[in-house]
Amino acid sequence: MTEKAGSREKVAIVTLGCEKNLVDSDMMAHLIDEKGYELVDNPEEATVVIVNTCGFIDAAKEESVNKILDMAELKESGKLKSLVVAGCLTQRYKEDILDEIPEVDGIVGTGDFMSITGIIEESLEGKRPIYVGNPIFTYEEVVKRKVKTGTYSAYLKIAEGCDNACTFCSIPIMRGGFRSRTIESIVEEARHLAEQGIVELSLIAQDSTNYGTDIYDGKHMLPELLNRLAEVEGIEWLRLHYAYPGFFTDELIDVFANNAKVCKYVDMPLQHSEDHILKKMRRPGRQRDSRELVAKIRSQVPDVALRTSLIVGFPGETEEDFERLCEFVKDVKFDRLGVFTYSNEDDTAATRLPDHVDEETKEKRANILMEIQREIAGERNGRFVGRELDVLIERYEGRNDIYVGRTQYDAPEIDGEVFVSGYQGELGKIVKVKITHSYEYDLAGEVV
Repeated sequence: MTEKAGSREKVAIVTLGCEKNLVDSDMMAHLIDEKGYELVDNPEEATVVIVNTCGFIDAAKEESVNKILDMAELKESGKLKSLVVAGCLTQRYKEDILDEIPEVDGIVGTGDFMSITGIIEESLEGKRPIYVGNPIFTYEEVVKRKVKTGTYSAYLKIAEGCDNACTFCSIPIMRGGFRSRTIESIVEEARHLAEQGIVELSLIAQDSTNYGTDIYDGKHMLPELLNRLAEVEGIEWLRLHYAYPGFFTDELIDVFANNAKVCKYVDMPLQHSEDHILKKMRRPGRQRDSRELVAKIRSQVPDVALRTSLIVGFPGETEEDFERLCEFVKDVKFDRLGVFTYSNEDDTAATRLPDHVDEETKEKRANILMEIQREIAGERNGRFVGRELDVLIERYEGRNDIYVGRTQYDAPEIDGEVFVSGYQGELGKIVKVKITHSYEYDLAGEVV
């Protein structure tokens, strides 16, 4: 297909799963845009649809398959000529997808998405391209991404893959071993995003606090990286996700305490409180270590917001284990908490463990834990009433002339928002807001 012919095709990218997939979709969007195709948001307007899938847990796999089938129907009712499936599901189940969904015209795995324009061309020519090889991709060769207009916050991958081999996790199968990017590569991408109007960067990896150890002689380089990114003009907030407790160094705590651009927000996925469960999960750290670390961070970084994620119903988790987990949550009082029920994943070690917990019990435990957290979140949010906080204004609600934004204590899409009255400026600005009301997860206030 010629460049001119390609420009007539309209391409929509449907992204499912985690924020790491969003980054991959942005990179594909940049390549598609450079090639001359027209990017559209609505799949019903597209002649080519790319579904970037998740294959992490059963619910995500089911959502991915359903979305692929939904998009396949557009071949009958819409303009769709080519349906391409990308991401983690293809990396793990390429044969199943090809055999069971004949409407799929091409597939690409997690290590080959840089070939997306060639895949589109081949699929439009009637071929059925399969680009699923080694999942290893370094992100060194490409730093440009195309973010949607009106976006002021973006995720930034600092590493890919994982070496921790947690027994419940299939990430190494889909994404390969742990691979840090160089500081120079990350800073260059940050500059490119800032030029597109991004003011907040959320740093992500499977294990962020281990950043740099594989390429900088075993040194934990996350503090250096944060300080370098803080120098990028236009970037106002830096947010850290997936910080393992085992590598949360004193130097890193100092950066949180003293660098004004680093959000006072720590996302530390602990997964459980009980040592024998953590051992079965092959998670680093112990309950006592986690409590001590949380206390240390809070003492040195006042007002810090702490987020964690927990898994209930892991094989061998007893009622007594769960009760102690509930007490742990009550004692620590996390600002933000995500709860997941254990999911059996193909080819992971946890599937072979004895004493699996039934689904009904898992769901019951998850609901109990979230109810406990609901009260804690409301209590923690209440401390902001009467204070002035910086808020990133992200959208106009329209009703009652309300704008909506976030504080540094809330990550995009997963945490709470601030409903702001009295604002007259542009979107994408950080403004002072006096908080007048607090709710379980959200806040409301007036521009100062």
